[in-house]
Amino acid sequence: MLFTLALAGACASQDPPPAAPRAAVEPGFVVLFDGSSTDAWRGYGSETFPSKGWVVRDGALVHEAGGGGGDLISKRRFGNFDLRFEWKVAPRGNSGVMFRVVETDEPSYVTGPEYQILDDAAHSPSPDTAAGALYRLAAPQGASPRPAGEWNEARIVLVENRLEHWLGGKKVVEVDFASPEYAARLAKSKFASWRGFNAHRRGHICLQDHGDEVAFRNVRIRELPPGKERHGEEVVLFDGTSLDAFDAHLPEGTRLSDVWSIVDGVLVCKGKPAGYLYTRERFESFVLTLEWRFVPEHGGGNSGVLMRMTGEHRVWPRSLEAQLMSGSAGDFYSIGEFPMRAAPERTRGRHTRRLGGQEKPIGEWNRYEIIADGPWVQLAINGEVVNEAWDCAVVPGHICLQSEGVEIHFRAIRLTRLLPP
Repeated sequence: MLFTLALAGACASQDPPPAAPRAAVEPGFVVLFDGSSTDAWRGYGSETFPSKGWVVRDGALVHEAGGGGGDLISKRRFGNFDLRFEWKVAPRGNSGVMFRVVETDEPSYVTGPEYQILDDAAHSPSPDTAAGALYRLAAPQGASPRPAGEWNEARIVLVENRLEHWLGGKKVVEVDFASPEYAARLAKSKFASWRGFNAHRRGHICLQDHGDEVAFRNVRIRELPPGKERHGEEVVLFDGTSLDAFDAHLPEGTRLSDVWSIVDGVLVCKGKPAGYLYTRERFESFVLTLEWRFVPEHGGGNSGVLMRMTGEHRVWPRSLEAQLMSGSAGDFYSIGEFPMRAAPERTRGRHTRRLGGQEKPIGEWNRYEIIADGPWVQLAINGEVVNEAWDCAVVPGHICLQSEGVEIHFRAIRLTRLLPP
């Protein structure tokens, strides 16, 4: 009996520690740290993850006190986003999360505003340096952090110039970077003379090495569409009566009317021969909406919306394709080695699968919303986001509607130009 109890005790002592609780990943969010993998991160000013200082421990990404290693940055850059994470510090700990950070010869904080992380009880900070503050620029109100060693829920929401900091489920900071109030605070701060501070509209998320122990977990982010203040002129590409906004690429000797026609306000594509309509004008950043349907008697089919098409006209020109194939609408294809990146777990070669299936039954109308905002492109079908790509080539190009084998119908094709940030 004594031996049995001793053995049981030995086995119990070897059990792994309980896994850290994981927050549910909300629709549209990308996990930056899942409790084990550091693939989304690298060192500031480095191509690799630090070899010291930062470790994964008990499901958390931890910077060890005095361990060095420098700041971490996300490999991917973000513009408008909703970032959610949990953090805790050791007693007297100090750290921060910076955003829209651009790598220069200077430290990360020279370009990136900071969500302050701090053991408030040990530091007795000034209001604008307390946990949750926009460091040195806006004090948190309405919530306080948990004691050192306990986890805090945090959130940063940034759309164009509008910033929110959240702590423990409460909004504690709200700032408009374009406001006179913020301009006045900035002018009185140490950042006023810092070249490039908060001057970039897209950059890295940065986890600070401040020399103390700090831990992060459940780090996830969703990139958000541009704000309404960036919506410019609306362009009606097809109003049900005219194709004046388009030209066509078709085999020699084929008339446009052999493939494309307007019937009762609907743009009808016969699907043969292969080719495409393309906008006479070139577009770079925009919100494009359109509706499409396939004919039931054909049992679905294939087509696509090509964006930023440049170069020689050919059946599959250099472009980024938002797929319309039945059962795969919302997939991405990079055609002609068009530069782009997308979720690696859903990407094979030049093809990135969509998330889920949002198409309606064959014969019913579906709605595409395509946002191309600089290097970021998002696809939504029938109101649900199904795919995104980043680091896309930012070039003005044609928008094309493919003729690809089977009859397909289009209507209500509209584009809103996006103004520069």
